[in-house]
Amino acid sequence: MDNRRVVVTGYGVLSCVGNDVPTFWDALVNGRCGIGEITRFDTSAYRTHIAGEIKNLDVNSFISAKEARRMDLFTQYAVIATYEALKSAGLDAEPGKRAEGDRCGCMVSSGVGGLATMGKESIVLNDRGPDRVSPFLIPMMISDMAAGAVAMRYDLRGPNMGMVTACATGCHSIGEAFWTIKHDDADIMVAGGAEASIVPLGLAGFCALKALSTRNDDPLHASRPFDRDRDGFVMSEGAGVLVLEELGHAVRRGAPILAEVVGYGATADAYHITSPAPDGNGCARAIGMALRHAGIAPEELDYINAHGTSTSLNDKYETLAIKAALGDAVDKVAVSSTKGTTGHALGAAGGLECIACIKSIETGIIPPTINYENPDPECDLDITPNVARKRDVRYAMNCNLGFGGHNGTMLFKKFEN
Repeated sequence: MDNRRVVVTGYGVLSCVGNDVPTFWDALVNGRCGIGEITRFDTSAYRTHIAGEIKNLDVNSFISAKEARRMDLFTQYAVIATYEALKSAGLDAEPGKRAEGDRCGCMVSSGVGGLATMGKESIVLNDRGPDRVSPFLIPMMISDMAAGAVAMRYDLRGPNMGMVTACATGCHSIGEAFWTIKHDDADIMVAGGAEASIVPLGLAGFCALKALSTRNDDPLHASRPFDRDRDGFVMSEGAGVLVLEELGHAVRRGAPILAEVVGYGATADAYHITSPAPDGNGCARAIGMALRHAGIAPEELDYINAHGTSTSLNDKYETLAIKAALGDAVDKVAVSSTKGTTGHALGAAGGLECIACIKSIETGIIPPTINYENPDPECDLDITPNVARKRDVRYAMNCNLGFGGHNGTMLFKKFEN
């Protein structure tokens, strides 16, 4: 089973900077920020008024109005991003039966699930009583429904589950899908993350944690990873979905091969419910684990898409983790956080940022960390400040950290026969 190679053959995106992969990537490379004033509800009573909302999405061009009413927004996002991913992989993306469905699985997951549905139906319960709560509350709310809905729509009858590891969710979903193919339990896995938490309850919760930026008068510069004056992350939403495939299977059907998956790391800090471990040890071990799977030395790594949330603790401790994991090779590795452009899509971040890694391999471009104006001596990495950089990228790694102490890393390689 160890000789089963896993490649990426498709990808799909919904994000605040674009509703397909080409638009998303163009925004990352050019530092075109998607953060603005929240438009969906009145934020005047909240400390934070800004987020990265998806724009100009016609859900009903993908999903019928009847189906959409029975899906929370995060599930809709998962279904739509999967459509692009399957199409780009040269697979049938229309609803119906797939001949190889038993060998095709799905791990498209969400960190918080149907928060909009939960908030809406809680109001119904309080105002109108239990008999008026929707019978669709539970199936719309539960976090596994993204994977369930994607599987039902596209007839993916292989391994199916929804990982929940907060902001590491998308990364871990892709990693576990990678192992599923390596272990010969599937030939194709649709994997990634979807999130739709820009709702009153979600905003209130993160405001109460004082985790969000309050730079409300300057939303385009509010998310500023690794900058000395960062004051919190900016919520965003969306979905990032990959099609992973066993190499021989992909070659036999003439699929496009975008990159190879060569490493995955998953560890725990076992330290604190929201803060990363101060020494960065958990994240460092996840980086080391992915490098070990790939059989490469730290100096062979070309690019890291850091978690880089624009919070005081994450950026400082993640810097320590990267330095601990790479040692003397740290100065040779380009690092950036694309969250300056996209904000933080929580459980969808890993899917979106793995796609950024793959695009860096495809194009030879390192996307920048935008809004970097004031260096922080505690974040002394080569973070590709403000402007994209040309570089031949053979190995690219994504890092994600989640509340609860979850750490995830994915390592991609330029495909070589």
